[in-house]
Amino acid sequence: MGDSLDDGGARRDPGPAREGRLEALAPGQAIVFGGDRVAYVSPDLAAAFKAGDRLLVVQDTGDLLHVPGAEQAVAAEAVGRADQAFARMGEVSDDAVSAFFEAFAARLADDACWDAIAAANAADVTAAAARGRSTTRLVAGEAMCADMIAGLRAWRDAEPSRGRVLERIEHPGWSVEQVSAPLGPVGFVFEGRPNVFADATGVLRGGNTVVFRIGSDALGTARAIVAHALAPALAQAGLPEGAAVLVDSAAHAAGWAMFADPRLALAVARGSGPAVAQLGAIARQAGTPVSLHGTGGAWIVAAESADATRFFAAVFHSLDRKVCNTLNVCCIVRSRAGELVPVFLDALARAGERRQGWKLHVAQDDLSLIPAELRAARGLVVRADGAREEALVEPIADADLGREWEWEATPEVSLKVVDGVEEAVALFNALSPRFAASLIAEDQDAQRRFYDTIDAPFTGDGFTRWVDGQYALDRPELGLSNWQNGRLFARGGVLAGDGVFSVRARVRQADAGLDRQGAPTPPRGT
Repeated sequence: MGDSLDDGGARRDPGPAREGRLEALAPGQAIVFGGDRVAYVSPDLAAAFKAGDRLLVVQDTGDLLHVPGAEQAVAAEAVGRADQAFARMGEVSDDAVSAFFEAFAARLADDACWDAIAAANAADVTAAAARGRSTTRLVAGEAMCADMIAGLRAWRDAEPSRGRVLERIEHPGWSVEQVSAPLGPVGFVFEGRPNVFADATGVLRGGNTVVFRIGSDALGTARAIVAHALAPALAQAGLPEGAAVLVDSAAHAAGWAMFADPRLALAVARGSGPAVAQLGAIARQAGTPVSLHGTGGAWIVAAESADATRFFAAVFHSLDRKVCNTLNVCCIVRSRAGELVPVFLDALARAGERRQGWKLHVAQDDLSLIPAELRAARGLVVRADGAREEALVEPIADADLGREWEWEATPEVSLKVVDGVEEAVALFNALSPRFAASLIAEDQDAQRRFYDTIDAPFTGDGFTRWVDGQYALDRPELGLSNWQNGRLFARGGVLAGDGVFSVRARVRQADAGLDRQGAPTPPRGT
């Protein structure tokens, strides 16, 4: 083509090409993000980046993420298989989907199959421990196996959601139906908990497909589950081969590339808070809706009308193990502090006997309420890299009450004395991840005010560990949403397989002569 013409007909220089391929980066190179900010390429990134690689720029933070070409290819191939399988899922009957869940469960229940998975898991646990990584959620024991089997059979028996009429609007001569429909390929990135691998297949119940990326700590276990249980179950039930796909890479870059793929219909991330937030930003930039499950930690508030025995039980039973719904912060109203702080300390100590010791963080202004011998005490605290001697009581600033204690075997919690329940609610709404909260109060008006003012999707009046899809709703969960970054995706705090759907509209026209302008149907022919 020749030069462009301006409005007056004169030739003008078209300038440089409007697009090209990024093949190299230079140290110090400026990369614009967020519209008006600049990030700079580090020497290490410049040296590592090769032709065929991708650079993802997180517009929220300016993070420059290097995706090697090999990791991009692995992720794109996996998402492509799930996308192709979704195109075929409309031909798959609900009975075939039920057969898949039963076949998957039966294989996990088979001793030879599970022995192979357990052997891979043992190797993962050993390797993770050698790297100083947490293994408390990684171990795939008999209880986890039983939970996986129960979850899969719950989906086997669940009412099929595809084609369910949600609403019907009747008009003279015609009607409109709002019909539940599959959403599409669902992408999952989650931490090293093998049971989530089975839970996430719940999206197949609604005709969706799924592509997974699991953390490096559990990748060997995931590969074994695919080889010995998942892939054979898909084949046995006659489902498309790509209906459930593992992104077979230990690299974080593979997860970034997967979430940047616009073919995903939904991106779900579980794990640590910063990593999950970063993944969510990547998916949103690609135009994909997200469901993020990265930050937890529950709060218990003891009101003026709290029953001491009930309060003790709530604290004790909320510290049995560390998961997202474990008690993280306890607030006690000042008028009852003299009585209830000792009750709290007793419950914490008893929880420590159940596990391996305890650790307490106390608001600076409230340290005097803790006995001097406890303030001076030291003991062993089990961390991911082993046990170490630490002070058992340490001060904490109010601004840090939102910090989630990721403990291993030693229950760890924060304590704050408040002037009233209203102050506790204000602290929760301002500082916490807005996840789960419980009020111990006999006063029902106080319970009502608490529910109306606390900004949490999960509220209760006892222990906090009830927050679990399978435990509370008899539906295996894909994740539990908080409200830290806005209200929830889909219809509730518990995201389950039957919550992943779209809505289609279908018309039933009885009167063939319907016309928006009221014109009659003309006669056929001439």
